[in-house]
Amino acid sequence: MEIALPRHKTYIVAVSGGVDSMVLIDLLIKHQSQNNWQLIVAHVNHGIRHDSALDEALVKQVAEVNQLIFESINLKLKATASESLARAKRYQFLEEIKLKYQAAAIITAHHQDDFIETAILNLIRGTGRKGLSSLKNNDLRLRPLINYPKSEIIKYAKANHLVWHEDYTNKDQHYLRNYIRINLLPKFDASARLQFISILNNLSVINRQLDYDLSQFVSANIIEEGLDRSWFILLPHCLSREVLATWLRSNNLSGFSNQILERLTVSAKVARVNQRFPIYQNRYLIINKTTLSLS
Repeated sequence: MEIALPRHKTYIVAVSGGVDSMVLIDLLIKHQSQNNWQLIVAHVNHGIRHDSALDEALVKQVAEVNQLIFESINLKLKATASESLARAKRYQFLEEIKLKYQAAAIITAHHQDDFIETAILNLIRGTGRKGLSSLKNNDLRLRPLINYPKSEIIKYAKANHLVWHEDYTNKDQHYLRNYIRINLLPKFDASARLQFISILNNLSVINRQLDYDLSQFVSANIIEEGLDRSWFILLPHCLSREVLATWLRSNNLSGFSNQILERLTVSAKVARVNQRFPIYQNRYLIINKTTLSLS
């Protein structure tokens, strides 16, 4: 297995203690010196499982043995916490560590099976076009294992005598992702897997072009440091949702749900002047007479 990342960079490596992330950190360590990477090991203890402290101890030991900086947090979430909440809190921490060390990017251990699972999951949830290619690499979040299936990762881990911890909640089919992994993914033979990945990759190319066109469309309608509200009101609803999402992302606001986007789109068109609507984390959409702005 090969790792290809820009050299002479500082990276935050998300390591959970599971087989995927233990393979990732092992590969990065083996290629560290020749690429002059500074690796910061970041571990999130969600506090959901009773044995999660063992995961943290394992990851910390690997970091210490290899003289890597180790950062961790205990989120103390309850067992009833949703997957989306856990993910949001996890990435919030990773972004904070990235800022602390002025790192180039966050590296995660997502692999080919994750790519397929996430696309199916987002299709079921109706997350729209972005959800079908949400695990592709970008400049700030790198996934060097994304082209490797889970079977190759496990094969590497066993061949290199790696130690990892299995998350028993991965077998709980009350979680939709686990149901997809256990019941749907095994139905894909090698040919179907490659065909589905090809479709997702093509959609990713289309999405990049749409994102570029939308960003140009939005930029042409910025007035007084806000989005032209009169222009926005006249847009068809589906297009206005895409425009608003693009504008929010251009202002470093992402991770909003479909429900929030829908509420903000409607509010931007019909709400009275001087009202404000929450996005998340104390950020608000402000309705002005001629513009939409953010605070």
